[in-house]
Amino acid sequence: MALMPKRVKFRKEFRRVRDRRATKGNYVAYGDFGLQSLERVWLPGRVIEAGRVAAQHFLKREGKLIIRVFPDKPISKKPLETRMGTGKAEVEYWAARVKPGTMLFEIAGVSEAVAKAAFVRVAMKMPVKCRLVGRRVSV
Repeated sequence: MALMPKRVKFRKEFRRVRDRRATKGNYVAYGDFGLQSLERVWLPGRVIEAGRVAAQHFLKREGKLIIRVFPDKPISKKPLETRMGTGKAEVEYWAARVKPGTMLFEIAGVSEAVAKAAFVRVAMKMPVKCRLVGRRVSV
């Protein structure tokens, strides 16, 4: 079952796109290593779930996987060969808004080699370029 909100105030939403880099959620906050997006995309819930399954399968209950994005944007799509008009289409899927720099996944409790190997498998599932980042130690 793909991720989606339990309830929303409004069923359908405008498509608007903001051309900016991520200022929130752009650093490793909960784990030791993170997978960071380098491009802008609407990430469907089923893609997030595919990344989670790939990481969990590789980790085999070792360490902790944290998902940092949640699909809260309803994306609607009209059926093929439908005439214009007759209102807005029904919700096709739910997506997470991902800006460049957004942290997608984090892993805690494993070595850097294991985290890198797991994130390589997750990055293959993602429709954007990603990179592995570590936690910054503040002074």
